[in-house]
Amino acid sequence: MKTDSQEYKEKKAYFEKIITLYGRNVVIEVLQDKDIEVHKLHLASSNKTDGAIKTILSLAKKRDITITYHEKNSLSRISKNAKQDQGVAIDIISKTYSNASEIKDMDSFKLIALDGIHNPQNLGMIIRSCAAGYVDGIILPKKNSAKISPLVVKASAGTLFKLPIYYCNSLEDVLADLKDVDIYALSSHAKHTIYDVKPSKKSIFILGNESDGVSKEVQNLCNESISIPMQRGVESLNVAVTASLLAFIR
Repeated sequence: MKTDSQEYKEKKAYFEKIITLYGRNVVIEVLQDKDIEVHKLHLASSNKTDGAIKTILSLAKKRDITITYHEKNSLSRISKNAKQDQGVAIDIISKTYSNASEIKDMDSFKLIALDGIHNPQNLGMIIRSCAAGYVDGIILPKKNSAKISPLVVKASAGTLFKLPIYYCNSLEDVLADLKDVDIYALSSHAKHTIYDVKPSKKSIFILGNESDGVSKEVQNLCNESISIPMQRGVESLNVAVTASLLAFIR
């Protein structure tokens, strides 16, 4: 028999895997994909039941999905994007969305960690490249970072749920808790390059945003900084392109 503590932990773990998306076309795409587990559909009570809403209701009925109706302001608090939710939001259960605390129990891994990546298109393209390459997952902080959104889903071109995403409040908390892990920060000023490094049994590569790079707090927790050798005076690459290069290093 489960204790109250066990039931609480299981319930918490379940709800931590919930990702909320919004927008009528996105919701239709989600409902059409039977491989995506849906927790709940949210609709504004003011929606007219025609067009896309009619399609959404039909698809939800076929899949026997719970529908909750809200006042527009309440729905906006759920979607967190009143301007673009179009009166529709959906909670999905991502089986690949896990707490970063699980990393310390893994025997081996090559991970990409993101520090201050705010552009959703970049995040989506990074996910796509990592899913295609030799990467075991992405560490994505909840603070100072782009959130999983319809723009990220679109930019990932259907690969979002093919790659483990490890969420955390901040990278500092995760990195400080790891032992026997080689942690590399990408920096244009580093003497060694990505081609001088052979990923060890446990390795993490950290990408900072294009303006400021990896933050000092995170940099202090890294073993080494590495760069991408640039030709013809080019100063830097888009962060998604950098992720692509790292993804295919073995």
